[in-house]
Amino acid sequence: MIAGIIQLNSSRDIQDNLRRCTELAERGAAQGAEWLLFPENAPFLGKDHDKLSIAEPIDGPIVDAYRDIARDLGAWVTLGSFPEKSPSPDHTYNTQLTISPSGEIASIYRKIHLFDVELPDGTALLESGSILPGDELVTSAITGNNETWCVGLSICYDLRFPEMYRALRAKGAHALTIPAAFTMPTGHEHWHALLRARAIENQCYVLAPNQWGKHEVGRSSYGQSAIYDPWGRLLASAPELDSVITAELDMGYLSRVRQRMPCHDHRRIDNNE
Repeated sequence: MIAGIIQLNSSRDIQDNLRRCTELAERGAAQGAEWLLFPENAPFLGKDHDKLSIAEPIDGPIVDAYRDIARDLGAWVTLGSFPEKSPSPDHTYNTQLTISPSGEIASIYRKIHLFDVELPDGTALLESGSILPGDELVTSAITGNNETWCVGLSICYDLRFPEMYRALRAKGAHALTIPAAFTMPTGHEHWHALLRARAIENQCYVLAPNQWGKHEVGRSSYGQSAIYDPWGRLLASAPELDSVITAELDMGYLSRVRQRMPCHDHRRIDNNE
């Protein structure tokens, strides 16, 4: 299966973001991508509390636009995240969707780990002030070329919690999605190191579409969207612009990596200990 990673510099303009998402998805499909992955906050990137005013249910127009992309291109689509209405009037969920080529919602993942930090440059981010955390690990089945891939879903700050990915591997994951709006200061130091570690330690493909560049809300994203293979090799990395990168996911190669280095079978400490 060929995966296409889409890198964006999203803004507060939903319609412009959707237009660019569609254009880049078409470019990815033209390059042979059967699975298109968008970054966190692809349809809207504003301050966290701004998302309350545009939050929608799963069957709202934002999601419908990505379902149309999947149907029109006959591709799987990972909507990295969008602001989903929650039971709280003061909070949204930060929700990732897997959408089938027929436009059906195949899986729903709500971001578990929320980013509450003050960065070295003085930028303060407090996701928990307006976002509710999810509480469920989610995998999704994606099919292509007569193969079924088990995909473990995560979002951005989740990347820093290796136990989450170990649990997703235990649930059968072959690939891990890590759509992000990873900040510039932390991205420069940690983005590739953490992505590669998650790939190596879980012997999974890692698919990481990231936001890039300066945003109108006064923050910057690191970019360098990436695809790593189960041996930790960097297969593709995006330049500093709106772009699409692709790589082939090879189930046979993944199986050989796991047979050659059967770390998962040698574990002596259980996740629950």
